Amino acid sequence: MMLVNTDYIAGKELEMLGIVKGSTIQTKNLGRDITQSFKTLVGGELKAYTDMMNQARDLSTERMIEEAKKLGADAIVNIRYSSASIMQGAAEVMAYGTAVCFKK
Repeated sequence: MMLVNTDYIAGKELEMLGIVKGSTIQTKNLGRDITQSFKTLVGGELKAYTDMMNQARDLSTERMIEEAKKLGADAIVNIRYSSASIMQGAAEVMAYGTAVCFKK
């Protein structure tokens, strides 16, 4: 499965199949949340949250790909990611794009 954030793939003629998406809501455990809150006092990267968001993007991407495969897609174009805070320490990450197949 080819994944691109452009609306075209050089050298390919595309047939649009439809919008596909994948999402997840991730949270860290309370212990991690407390230790990360101390980090705000001294500054620096919140590594546990960085890891959480990377895992959430990966899972959202996998779910989007599975939805595209069900449509018979060869690729997903114009991929975008969005995130939103659901509650303190929890975030939703969504991946979305357009499933396409290559015209013969």
